[in-house]
Parts: sequence; C-alpha cells; structure tokens
Amino acid sequence: MKKDTKIIASGRKPEWTRGAVNPAVVRASTVVFDSVSDMKKATAQRHNKTLFYGRRGTTTAFAFQDAMNELEGGVGCALYPSGTAAISGALLSFLQAGDHLLMVDSVYEPTRDLCDGLLSRYGIETTYYDPMIGEGIKALIQPNTKIIYLESPGSITMEVQDVPGICRVAKAHGVMTMLDNTWASPVNLQPFALGIDVSIQAATKYVVGHSDVMLGTATTTAEYWDQLRENSYLLGQCTSPDDLYLALRGLRTLGVRMRQHQSNAMQVAQWLESRSDVDHIRHPAFASCPGHEFFERDYLGANGLFSFVLKQGNAEGIKAMLDGMQHFKIGFSWGGFESLILGHTPEHVAHLRSATSWQAHGPLIRLHIGLEDPEDLIADLDAGLARLAQCN
Repeated sequence: MKKDTKIIASGRKPEWTRGAVNPAVVRASTVVFDSVSDMKKATAQRHNKTLFYGRRGTTTAFAFQDAMNELEGGVGCALYPSGTAAISGALLSFLQAGDHLLMVDSVYEPTRDLCDGLLSRYGIETTYYDPMIGEGIKALIQPNTKIIYLESPGSITMEVQDVPGICRVAKAHGVMTMLDNTWASPVNLQPFALGIDVSIQAATKYVVGHSDVMLGTATTTAEYWDQLRENSYLLGQCTSPDDLYLALRGLRTLGVRMRQHQSNAMQVAQWLESRSDVDHIRHPAFASCPGHEFFERDYLGANGLFSFVLKQGNAEGIKAMLDGMQHFKIGFSWGGFESLILGHTPEHVAHLRSATSWQAHGPLIRLHIGLEDPEDLIADLDAGLARLAQCN
C-alpha cells in the first residue's frame, strides 16, 4: 500500500473494530475467565494480543500497536504514558550496571538528565558524541558498549545524523541502536530499513496531533521484542485506552497534517532566510542545516519544527519578542495544530552540550509551525523581530 492508504488502514483488523470504522475504547483492569482452563489458555497467550490483564492491554491498545508496527515497519510496539517514559523504558529494558551507552550530544534535555542522573546512579556510563560523527563513532565504542542512541534531527539545534552509517558500525560491533524518531513521525523515516533496532516516538506530538494526550511508543524487531515487552511490563508501563483511542483518531490525518505543517514551515523558513538579521536557518531541508545531505537521502518529508539563529540579540530582546506574539504561543512540546515559539540565548544552548561546542553568537529561536495561515505567522514574527531589535 502507498503511505496515505496505510495510514488509514493500519490497526483496523476486524477483531479490533468489530464492524465499526474505528476500534472501540475498551477499558479494563481485571479480565475474568469462565474456567480455570480458560485462564490457563489466556496466560499461555498473554504475549499475543490476548485479553489477560489490563496492564497487558485491551483491544484498543492492540489496534494502536498494530498501527505503529505497520507504519514504522517493526514487529512489536511497547506503549508508555509519555515520550520520556518510552525513552527511559527502552533504555532500562536493555542496560545494566557496568554497561556503556553512547548518547548523541544534541539529545532532548530530559534524556541527558536521565543519563547523568538515574543511569549514572545505576552504574551505567554515558559518553556523549558529536551528532555529525557518522561512521567515526567506531572510535568511541568500548568493550562494554551496549547501546548507541540517536536523535535525528537533534532537539533545538536540528542536526541530522548519518543513521545508516552509524548502524553499520554498530552492527559490526554487536551494539544495539535506538533512535528517537519523533521528528519524522511514523511516516517520514523508515528506521528499520536503515538498520535501527528500536524506534522511539513521543506520540504526544504528531501522532496525536492535538496537544491533548501524553503517549510514547518503542517499536522494535523480532530480535529485541520479547525483552522490550517483558521489561517494560515489569517497569509497570501501561497506557489509557481513552488516550490510545485519541491517538488512533489523530493517526488517520497524520499524512495530510504533516504535508501542511511542512508546506507552512517552508514558507516561513524561506521568509526568515531572506532577512538580513537572520544568521542561518536550522531546518533539515535547508543546506545551512548540519546533515542536510542525510535528510535528502533518508527522509520522505519534513514537518513544522525548525530553528533559526539571529546575528545578534540578548535575553531582554528574546523576552520582548516572545511576550508580544499573537499567533505563536510560548510553550514546550510541539506537534499539535498550533504554532509555538521558544527562545534560547547562546549560553543556554551551549550548556546543553558536553562533547561539542556551540559556536553561534546570536539567539536561537525554535519554532513549531502549525496549521494557521503562514502569512499571519510571518506578520507575527516580523513584529516580534522588530521588538527584539529594539533591545539590541
């Protein structure tokens, strides 16, 4: 099937829909059985989308897991109550005391905090690496290296990694690879075709698409599914069927939403690129973005999230710019229908790195371009940049 058809058809087996268009919301904690024999049969099949106990999931969860497997190309999909829970749950499912983790330096800040805090206390060593290292990562692999973790593009600074190059090295050394694939969503990158072992999504973002659900997924291959599933279960990870229903509903419009986010973002980014006060655009589709060539090679499309760096500005100017925005709202996360904005001083970006240095001298502004009319968003940014300039 073509991508848009697969988005509509995925996770809609008759046993999940029972004749309806959408899978029903099935809530359950306890599942009861007619006989001891039935209980034993369900226990034996508890790994195979069988009603057994609420934490193992209901048909609502099974439908969503099927959909994510079909769209990303995995064999099994573990569900979590947030994207951060998916990251920690996936890492803790495979790491143990004495292991070594290679973590990309441009990673999402809570992931760095997890490595420097909880994982460190558990005796797991983390080495951060340059997101542009590619196959040069071979030099950082130690005898006890268990996982190479990628996030592409990187949070805030948007570096695109050489995913297949890193995966080739990892496989040659018997090292697992995990990818935070949230930016691409399940439709714009096929992680397993590039060699990834575990693909993580903050489904909170583009999958749900309406900024009203916290949800995470970790999809994997047959080789790693049993361990991921059982360890995530032991960690107590489970999700609400109501949230999963909203995720399934959001999923159906993912293709058209992503195309509109991409189109709107390109229009805004091209306008920003033409301004004399903008140093450069950090959008994977632009040549000024590190790793642009890997985006061109590996990705099927973009979305609404990118950053740009100004030639000059200060914290007071960033505050003036953001406080006066009309259509852009100040907020964390992204992936909903609304436009968002965050501003970062060079010092703030620099403190989020340890293996690489941040060279830009002006502020970095991260935008999520929503589904509003781009002309209104451009006018809002134009006025905001004027406010920032007055503080220089």
